[in-house]
Amino acid sequence: MPSYSEITPEQLFRLVGTAAAPSIIDVSLDEDVATQPFLVPGAARHPHDLVRDLAPGLAGRKAVIVCQRGKKLSHGAAALLRTAGVEAEVLAGGNMSWRDAGLPRVPIAALPSRSNGATAWVTRHRPKIDRIACPWLIRRFVDPSARFLFVPPSEVAAVAERFDATPFDTQDTFWSHRGPACTFDVMVDEFGLSHPALDRLATVVRAADTNCHDLAPEAAGLLAISVGLSRAWRDDLAQLEAGMIVYDALYRWARDGADEGHDWPADRKA
Repeated sequence: MPSYSEITPEQLFRLVGTAAAPSIIDVSLDEDVATQPFLVPGAARHPHDLVRDLAPGLAGRKAVIVCQRGKKLSHGAAALLRTAGVEAEVLAGGNMSWRDAGLPRVPIAALPSRSNGATAWVTRHRPKIDRIACPWLIRRFVDPSARFLFVPPSEVAAVAERFDATPFDTQDTFWSHRGPACTFDVMVDEFGLSHPALDRLATVVRAADTNCHDLAPEAAGLLAISVGLSRAWRDDLAQLEAGMIVYDALYRWARDGADEGHDWPADRKA
């Protein structure tokens, strides 16, 4: 049983991918990471002895500290953060318990480099489906601080090179469509995030993005909402923020509500 200052892998996984997710800070030693080069989704690495430096940026937020086995490094780092007023818990059993629970793990090798504490991504402006779904996936499961640059299609490659940004959902790049798979599918796979809820959501995104609505009846609705968002917001970043709410709702539907229907009156017989 976890102590009062711990959270189990199953409890944390219920929060990962939602707007209520805590900041997840991995303080594992380099030698431990070398043997198990994976992160809990959404986690960022930070030296255990410098963790208190993060306190100002964690003000008003909860934090979960992760080390390899959930022992001295994570408990010490969490205690230090609590002295700075941060509500910090420890992942019970650390990365090993997360692995043993069979939960998704992000390969560190798949992560782009960070600049000023965040990854940077670039894609074509005026997004519709993949170019909103993928930023949602990255912010909720990979890097909550990720920055997204929306530029004219002809400038994506040059901006990626000059501004050290990772291009996505554009032709002839790693993070793009592969055969029938859309970019969202590719990211779910490459980041090791496959689980029933995201797989269900990925089918809807693929169906809407590739105009294969027979794959999922929800695809027509997602297309309509996506086109509406692109008309309602001229600012791509404002559209992304609105789209985050849409995909938060779709994820919760895919995780908890896909079997729920609706009718009127509620007690109408079939």
